Order: sequence, then structure tokens, then C-alpha cells
Amino acid sequence: MAALRPGSEAICLYLCRTFSGGVGRLAHERGTERRDAASSRVSRFCPPRQSCHDWIGPPDKHSNLRPVHFHIPENESPLEQRLRELRQETQEWNQQFWANQNLTFNKEKEEFICSRLQAKGSGLRTKSGQRTALDAEEMADFYKEFLSKNFQKHMRYNRDWYKRNFAITFFMGKVALEKMWNKLRQKPKKTSS
Repeated sequence: MAALRPGSEAICLYLCRTFSGGVGRLAHERGTERRDAASSRVSRFCPPRQSCHDWIGPPDKHSNLRPVHFHIPENESPLEQRLRELRQETQEWNQQFWANQNLTFNKEKEEFICSRLQAKGSGLRTKSGQRTALDAEEMADFYKEFLSKNFQKHMRYNRDWYKRNFAITFFMGKVALEKMWNKLRQKPKKTSS
């Protein structure tokens, strides 16, 4: 895992990859997406206690997304806490969606391959023991069918993803303004002699 340093160019990439989830769905709605199974797959790495940065972990084997361990500052304001919680909720939502989507994709892909091979009269393995594969044109049929069948699901995901990102961006702006305001209030006033 690597520490993310504020002000670095990695923040842009970090924002793009990490905050791909949305405000639109609540905890009771997420329960339908096999929450327990997806959350148990996330890396259990914990950054050092003295760390004061967010840490990005290795890709999850089911969702292929990199989990983020968020730093909780000691003097976290209520607004900063709300932003962090929103980011964590978004990450969890995103991890769950892609873990479930990838599981469904792989299951349906295997079923498609088996059904096509059975229709051809071929077995799952060749005589030499290698797995039998379908050609690119046959697999293109599966990909087209899978995308068509899941079109509405992906549209809802994209809509929620944008909602969550706008909410996170809004809260980030509010936190930045709050920090700037606090610094301006703390500056000592110059007195003229």
C-alpha cells in the first residue's frame, strides 16, 4: 500500500478511481447487493497508526477496485467527518456493485461457453487436457447479449455514480472553504505603532 500525499498529482487519479459511487442509495438499499459477501473480500490491511494520509490497497480479487483506508484526523470537524463517511460509503457501494457484477458476468460467461460447447458436441476439455475455448465471434455474441441485458442496471449505476461524485465534490469544496475561513480567523491582526 502506498500513502497518498495531499497536493500530489496522484490526487486527481485517486479521486477518479476512488469516488466512483453515489449518494442516491442508502444502507437498507445496499443490502440487496450481497453486502456481507462483498465486504468480507476487502483487504484487511491496516496502515501504521502514526500515518496521517489515506492509504490505497491492492486490487480486490472480486471487484478489481483498490480499497482505500481513510485517515481520521484527531481534530476532524463535523463537516470533514461527513465527507469522510460519504467517501467510505461510496467506496463500499462501488466495491459491492463491481464484485456482484463481476460474479454475475463470470457465471453467465461460463454458462454460455458450456451451452455453446454442448451444442457443438464438444467437451469442456480437449484430448490433451486443455480447456476448450470459443472463437472471438462466438464470444462477441455473449458480450453483446450481456451488455444489452444489463443496460438499465449500468445506467442506474452511472446515474448514482455521478450523484455521489457531485455530492463528494460539493462537500470537498465546503471543507476547503471551512479550512480557509478558520485560517483567516486565526491570523493575528497587525497593529500600527
